[in-house]
Amino acid sequence: MLTVAEVRKAYGGKILFDEVTTTFDAGKRYGLTGANGAGKSTFMKILAGLLEPDEGSVTTPSGTRLSMLHQDHYRHEHDRIRDVVIMGNARLWQAISEKEQVLGSGVMNDELGMRLGELEVTIAEEDGYNAEAEAEQLLLGLGIPLEQHTLPLTTLDSGLRFRILVAQALFGEPDILLLDEPTNHLDIDSIRWLEDFLLRYRGVLVVISHDRHFLNEVCTHTADVDYENIIVYPGGYDMMMRQKVDFRIREEKSNSAKKKKITDLQDFIRRFGANAKKASQAQSRRRAMDKIELSDLKRSNIQRPFIRFDVKRPSGKLVLEVEKLYKSYPDTPDVLNDVSFTLTRGMKLAVVGPNGIGKTTLCKIIAGELEPSKGKLGRGHEVTVGYMPQQHEEGVSKADNKTAFEWLYQWDEKVTVQEIRGLLGRMLFPSQDAEKPVKALSGGETARILMSKLTLLGDNLLVLDEPTNHLDLESIRALTEAMQKYEGTLVFVTHDQCMIADVATHILELKGRDGFDFFPGAYEEFLAKTGRSENKYVH
Repeated sequence: MLTVAEVRKAYGGKILFDEVTTTFDAGKRYGLTGANGAGKSTFMKILAGLLEPDEGSVTTPSGTRLSMLHQDHYRHEHDRIRDVVIMGNARLWQAISEKEQVLGSGVMNDELGMRLGELEVTIAEEDGYNAEAEAEQLLLGLGIPLEQHTLPLTTLDSGLRFRILVAQALFGEPDILLLDEPTNHLDIDSIRWLEDFLLRYRGVLVVISHDRHFLNEVCTHTADVDYENIIVYPGGYDMMMRQKVDFRIREEKSNSAKKKKITDLQDFIRRFGANAKKASQAQSRRRAMDKIELSDLKRSNIQRPFIRFDVKRPSGKLVLEVEKLYKSYPDTPDVLNDVSFTLTRGMKLAVVGPNGIGKTTLCKIIAGELEPSKGKLGRGHEVTVGYMPQQHEEGVSKADNKTAFEWLYQWDEKVTVQEIRGLLGRMLFPSQDAEKPVKALSGGETARILMSKLTLLGDNLLVLDEPTNHLDLESIRALTEAMQKYEGTLVFVTHDQCMIADVATHILELKGRDGFDFFPGAYEEFLAKTGRSENKYVH
């Protein structure tokens, strides 16, 4: 159990949450949601004891072991991967390390013998004799092959290092598990494995994620950071949103009815307050008016961008013809192997497969950013391509000194200043933020300005590589709706299964040396046809 009592936190005069009192119970899994900047990560750090609240307290029962997903990829870079995972249980790792130190010293006496006995008890209490096997199972589940488990962490890239830190947080069945964006850098296969793992977890889970499917699958409750408060709702993200909207509508209707009642009472008092015959009635209405309390409806933190991708000029019916496309790099052969498919106008193709299988490479080839090693790629009549890269700095250089307004304006100087400012406003760039240098934009702001460029240019073939990166849940929902309504042709890569299910009309599964599968149908049909369930995507 994790108990929060009257917690308050503010930054720079802005109240994030005030007088929060709630309990997180064992056996329940809580999604922590809210807009970017609402205070989710701040609250998570307060729960972990890494940050003190301005007021209030957080308490746990004595002897409780809390584990939190750390984001520091360099902390253990010279340690063996399997050891980094076992370090998730600090008490166990300390005992194992001390035992190895004592045995390696070559010295033994009664005192050291007694100490070794104590260390053996600690290791046994923490199930240390199964530690390596448990660490290996976690690593395999997260896509780290067995032959890498004894290598130093520094041999992995940052995305794979993050998986090691996820395994570290999960290790040893902690009583309380705090996970901030655990699905970052995970492919669909690993996300499905993580979902299954967390569904079996019996402690207190609090998780922040921008993956709606993940939250709906895993969470029994949702703690929403909004209105300077944290309110816990039963159910996953979608259920929370329905309850939240319904409650807000009821309270607004109630306030409206109360305001009308107050107006009616004030009107009666104004008309008859000085009338001696009706003085008692007027007084009665004053008392009634004093008893009416309006709900304090604070402003929501949630802001939803208006995203719309229009097509300025339609393409011909045949949009893209890919024939025996092959791509290899000096250190990575067969990234793409004889990939062939045809896209016609209006098709929406989701490209899926494990990380490193060539999805980004294919996007870059389609967008004209990269040449294939072999094969052909032909575009149809009047096809124009808009591209949103996975790495945003490829689209918006952080060395650029332009403001957000200047950067967007350069792409089409035929539009008016008012049209550019209007577009920026719809994408959550108010006038003051439009003058912010692009090199100072946050991840979410950079994603939104890249989408603003796509909106401005109106291309009829869009290639979107992980477009949900750095977006909050409401922005992802807005983007998903824009992709659904887009009348051009779409190729996209995402680990967001809700987006794939809602948008894709066709699926391209990349398999490396084993080639590919091109499936003409929706995602659910693809999963059923290939013998997979939606909750357990496997390759």
